[in-house]
Amino acid sequence: MNIVKQRLSACTSILVGKKATLDGSTFIGRNEDFKSAWPKHMCVHSHKEFKATQSFVSKSNGFKISLPSIRYKYTATPEWTDEFGLLEENGINEYGVAMSATESAYANSNVLSYDPLVKDGISEEAMLTVVLPYVSTAKAGVKRLGEIVTKHGASEANGILFADNNEVWYMEIGSGHHWVAQRIPDDCYAVVANQLSIQKIDFNDSANFLASPNIQQFVQKNHLNPALESNFIFRDIFGTHTLFDEIYNTPRVWYGQKFLTPSKEQVPMDENLAFTLKPDRKLGIDDLTYVLSSHFQKTPYDPIGQGDATLKHKFRPISLAKTQESHVLQLRPNLPPALSGIQWLALGVPAQSIFVPFYAGASDVHSAYKLGNETYSPDSAYWTYKHVGILVDAHYPLFGPILKDLQDELTTKFKQHIHLIDQKAIQNSFSGKELEEYLTKNSIELQELGLTEFKKLAAQLITSATDLSPLNFKTDANL
Repeated sequence: MNIVKQRLSACTSILVGKKATLDGSTFIGRNEDFKSAWPKHMCVHSHKEFKATQSFVSKSNGFKISLPSIRYKYTATPEWTDEFGLLEENGINEYGVAMSATESAYANSNVLSYDPLVKDGISEEAMLTVVLPYVSTAKAGVKRLGEIVTKHGASEANGILFADNNEVWYMEIGSGHHWVAQRIPDDCYAVVANQLSIQKIDFNDSANFLASPNIQQFVQKNHLNPALESNFIFRDIFGTHTLFDEIYNTPRVWYGQKFLTPSKEQVPMDENLAFTLKPDRKLGIDDLTYVLSSHFQKTPYDPIGQGDATLKHKFRPISLAKTQESHVLQLRPNLPPALSGIQWLALGVPAQSIFVPFYAGASDVHSAYKLGNETYSPDSAYWTYKHVGILVDAHYPLFGPILKDLQDELTTKFKQHIHLIDQKAIQNSFSGKELEEYLTKNSIELQELGLTEFKKLAAQLITSATDLSPLNFKTDANL
């Protein structure tokens, strides 16, 4: 029997249905949290058709799988090194399917004693690479990954986000071979934070729920359902309810729901928070980036706020120093996939970085997004954004507002550029290679704009910091 200790990354995810958004877009987004100095790159994998059978072998745990002969074009954000696996994490493919993998979670010991995690099963490291390039809808993504877990097993408990223009799905792996998935209602959103979060499963509603074969029989046979009635609550059967959840996980969900549905009064340590909620207003990109960049602003729990020292560090915030990158994948309605999909990517800590838009239809990225290792280097996009964050950290009350002004200014410019880029592409009826080249050129220019402005800000902050040394001495002007 293979008993696996899960290697966790501590992420926060958000998913939004099309009727809950300003323009009918679907959204999925997530913070990838692992280490405070561990760069991410960005790349575009081209469409390829192979004559020979292809296979994937994980450097992380030896997971093996044969792959289809046609690999669709897709974007990805891999690690700076593949020594521990690819960890491509998030992207959008040529069919306009978005995927983010994964939201690490915990399964309880009761379930794992009957269906242990599989040492060489699929893990976070491989999921995007072996699923996203081979599916044409969000639901197909759930089904493909589900079939892999059922056949090969999973080495981790995880949550995986999928979206296309019409549907948003959240999938959770709760043991070695069992999983469920729920379609986010079109008028709702979900915020997830390192817990198995899906609640009641309706096995008769395949339009909105999917699950591993025989999961009901597995639970019944092994007496795993704690419910007094016949309800199948996945979170209660497979998940955990501990003090760790109440300190580390549920407060993040509480804050996301507090911001998006302020009419609903709740408390941070409530373990009965709803999985999906209707927002009090239509949501846009700014709402999602706010949640992913948040650190309990306007509450006593903000670690950089003015509250009591104990409360300021009581709960784990959403945006923190160990965030490698944060992304929001937006699929806009009534546009071809190349133009519809926008990958908003903030390298480093999102609260101190900026979400830069990149068109899914582009074929390349700025050279700085291909550079950077674990030691600082100024030619790396990751380190450019991380550098500003470190400078701001040293003098947050003074430098924080300056950073915020630039973030607001750049966000406005990015939206203006997207509007103009869209207009020109539509007016000129760009398609095929012409559209790809147009979107590549403009996406790289947007990435260059963000880098240039943050380098200017770094120079400004360094210059200002020269007068903030503890060795400074102010002489009486009258002497």
